[in-house]
Amino acid sequence: MTQAWLTLTSMDGRDIAAPTEAQLAAVLAELYAPLRKDKGKGKAKSPPAASAEPASAALRFGYDDGLMYVIEVSSGGQIRFEEWSDRDCELALAPPRRMSADLPLAQQLWALMARRQVSRIRELDWH
Repeated sequence: MTQAWLTLTSMDGRDIAAPTEAQLAAVLAELYAPLRKDKGKGKAKSPPAASAEPASAALRFGYDDGLMYVIEVSSGGQIRFEEWSDRDCELALAPPRRMSADLPLAQQLWALMARRQVSRIRELDWH
């Protein structure tokens, strides 16, 4: 029988198998913290140093013998959704989709992924 799995890769690269809602929320809160601090001060977020890349975390959902879906969230609020034929990312099933999202939308996306509701994720306004 095919087994489903869910893995969260945090900003520091650690993989967390079957993450809890609290773990998902904590990682997203950490990603969005710099944006919320700058927004609260009424100042625009300063651009990162040239050598620094935005921090990101990814939630992956898939099956042992097949499909894998990835939602990566960056600290700048950029979201990327990918669909793959397998864990090895050998064949993309669709072009990557992108959107900008605030914290509540990012939380909603990861919650949908955790509940295996990929069709609802596909229906959103991606670019």
